[in-house]
Amino acid sequence: MSRRRAVLAALAATALGAGAGQLAGLALDPGTGPVDVVAERVVALTPPAVAELATVGAGLGSRTTVVAGVLVVLALVAALAGAVSGRSERPGMWLLAGTGVLAVLGALTAPGAGQLDPLPSAVALLVAVTMFRRLHRLARRIPAPTAQGTLPDGRPMRESLTRRRFLRSSALAGAGGIVAGTGAAWGAPRLPSGRIGEARTALTARLDALAGEGRIARAATVPAGAGFPGGTAFTTPVADFYRIDTALRLPAVDPDGWRLRVHGMVERELELTLDDVLRRPLVERWVTLACVSNEVGGDLVSTTRFTGIELAPLLAAAGPDPAADQVLSTSADGWTAGSPSQIVLDPARGALLAVGMDGAALPVEHGFPARLVVPGLYGYVSATKWVTGIELTTFAQRQDYWRVRGWAPPGPMETASRIDAPGPYARVPAGPVTVTGTAFAVPRGISRVEVGVDGDDGNVVWTDAELAPVPAGGVTWRMWRCVLDLPPGGYTLWCRATDGDGAVQTGQVRSPLPGAATGWDSRSVTVVG
Repeated sequence: MSRRRAVLAALAATALGAGAGQLAGLALDPGTGPVDVVAERVVALTPPAVAELATVGAGLGSRTTVVAGVLVVLALVAALAGAVSGRSERPGMWLLAGTGVLAVLGALTAPGAGQLDPLPSAVALLVAVTMFRRLHRLARRIPAPTAQGTLPDGRPMRESLTRRRFLRSSALAGAGGIVAGTGAAWGAPRLPSGRIGEARTALTARLDALAGEGRIARAATVPAGAGFPGGTAFTTPVADFYRIDTALRLPAVDPDGWRLRVHGMVERELELTLDDVLRRPLVERWVTLACVSNEVGGDLVSTTRFTGIELAPLLAAAGPDPAADQVLSTSADGWTAGSPSQIVLDPARGALLAVGMDGAALPVEHGFPARLVVPGLYGYVSATKWVTGIELTTFAQRQDYWRVRGWAPPGPMETASRIDAPGPYARVPAGPVTVTGTAFAVPRGISRVEVGVDGDDGNVVWTDAELAPVPAGGVTWRMWRCVLDLPPGGYTLWCRATDGDGAVQTGQVRSPLPGAATGWDSRSVTVVG
């Protein structure tokens, strides 16, 4: 039969199978659909050279890219299945079945997979293979046209009811798959919050009650003037807090069944429930977190008020072996982060097992019911969300998720600063030009920020910026403002910060991989008369 019809049959059947599987995943558990499962495995198996691109950051931008790539490959596989099935349906059936089996195996081997998680992929496999077989057999019954474009009985080819039926069935299958898949993608984030949503509400109410009873050591109030007009606000709204995940499906962890296991090189293992955590002394702390993949001047840095318990006394109660130089934390989705034990075990560094964020329970996308917050370390070696295990071990014995993928061992957070306003290539009136920005060097703090302007001699002329106040006891970024008197012309603005130890931010340009970007942020602006 026509190879084009076989390809059309395979594409339509694959679309229907993928859509049915995604819809089954929506009914079972969002994220268990076959496309999601394969996309997660793609992220997990991404080579180190492109590992940074396999994260889900700032919402769903990267997720869309990964899923789109999976769909393109799936369409190519389907086209191949049709192309090799001109004589018989069997090659295409086996190829589609093999693709479905890979999705089933991916669901079975995913970290934290449930017993029913492979079911949506199995549904996709059965629907795709069954529909392909039906469409292929229907296409084979279409009579071949004569040289004059008529059927053997003399009727014009367009009058073939079998041909019409094949085209209609293929169109309906393909359209049905697209509608089902789109509906699943649209419906997943709009499902009722259910048990997890109710649990978050209950935990928020409990935190409010504990605060009212004076059982939470409150963080200092943000002083007036902590931010400047036109610049970044001191507190990042939770909805805007930067997000980097390696999992396309957010773990739905029931707090009633959540346990934190402290084990490894310790004298005694500990296991805590959420009630155990809430019975311990709770504290609030302003903390600035940053991603190691943040570019110079980037926005993968945020500040909020976390609520939780101090990690240092918790781990000390387990009796850690002095030889254990790594605290390896594990997420419910299998992700791991290795933090230097000398930092986590130092009470002065203020590492937290956090259960709250900005006065409420952690959002699911930020680690509900519990996560780690370690001031002064980038997230890739500290900020484990949905944390379920803490192991005292050594860096020689164990490597975490990103270390295996080529990132550097954990190091101190670099001193960084950025210009927030004016924007890139902005046109501003001549005279006083206000430049605002942000700087951070957690936990050392910021003691000075300078703003540079290219001078007539080619050198940069530096001017001290005004520093905004920060909350006492916090380990946060600091906002700054500088007013420059600039005549008309084109300028390049620069900024550099000095940390609390007196070290000036390096101007050496370095890319994020393998261990944080460095360099001075700059902006080109035009001053008009």
